[in-house]
Amino acid sequence: METGCLIDRFGRIHTDLRISVTDRCDMRCRYCMPEEGLTWSPRGDILTFEEITRFVRVLVELGLETIRLTGGEPLVRHDLPALIGNLRAAGISELAMTTNGATLHQHASALRSAGLDRLNVSCDSLRRERFAEMTRRDRLPQVLAGMDAAEAAGFPPVKVNVVLIRGWNDDEILDFADFAYRTGRTVRFIEFMPVDADELWRFDEVVSGDDVIRTVSERYDLDVIDRTHAPAQSYSLAGSTGRIGVITSMTDQFCGSCNRLRLTADGQLRNCLFGNDEYSVRDALRSGATDSELADLAIACVQAKKAHHGTDEVTISRPTRSMSQQGG
Repeated sequence: METGCLIDRFGRIHTDLRISVTDRCDMRCRYCMPEEGLTWSPRGDILTFEEITRFVRVLVELGLETIRLTGGEPLVRHDLPALIGNLRAAGISELAMTTNGATLHQHASALRSAGLDRLNVSCDSLRRERFAEMTRRDRLPQVLAGMDAAEAAGFPPVKVNVVLIRGWNDDEILDFADFAYRTGRTVRFIEFMPVDADELWRFDEVVSGDDVIRTVSERYDLDVIDRTHAPAQSYSLAGSTGRIGVITSMTDQFCGSCNRLRLTADGQLRNCLFGNDEYSVRDALRSGATDSELADLAIACVQAKKAHHGTDEVTISRPTRSMSQQGG
């Protein structure tokens, strides 16, 4: 891709860093993890909070302003508020987190007090039995309670991420639109991507963003909201502060405007969710790399970002890491 939009003439990067703080998860969602689970990375392979913070300080000097914490499930990482405080002290101006929400009601206040700004909650069904079938955990009441607890703790309305899979939950599009209208939250419909650990993804299971908009438009008047580097095209719902969005990773790819970098729990820097090129921040840190060398590694990763992730109906370029192993 044209990396000029991500690295300016002063050598400063303009990216959004996704940090996976753990590859462990307390759910077994069908599209990202086998029923028997995955082999977790040994504890010694996982970046420490101190290592994460040092690398972030280097990126802040290069221009990094925003971070999203992911997993696995980030809330299974012990003492997460301490990391949030460290990242704030490192100079990050916007700090968000994506969670499955199952234990959010227990942690919301501490996360807010530590300096977390925003929350995304993954929730693929509003029907309890279906939610349990899709996640292999009967935790929908806890997830919904976590959204309420987050807003009670002072977070702005949470964003709800919904992975649509044809034949599984595509009949809930209007249910989720109603949910957004009623709660004032943003519901983002995400096209099903080939990042499932079982490698069972099929293109005919993808529900396109166009299908979503057509369905929601049957009930609500929608107004387009300007899109920049955000992966979602968002729409306001007339008569509500709620919004819906579509992330069209499969049918209308947005690689040319994507500014995401991902740091895996075991310290590999990646410039594409679907790519397999990795730059080992962990090895650099543990071999005594200077800040200048860490900066060069990050810049090399950004400069290697490709114009297209190579995933379409004909040719599937499947990443070697599933979603739970590299973060969303």
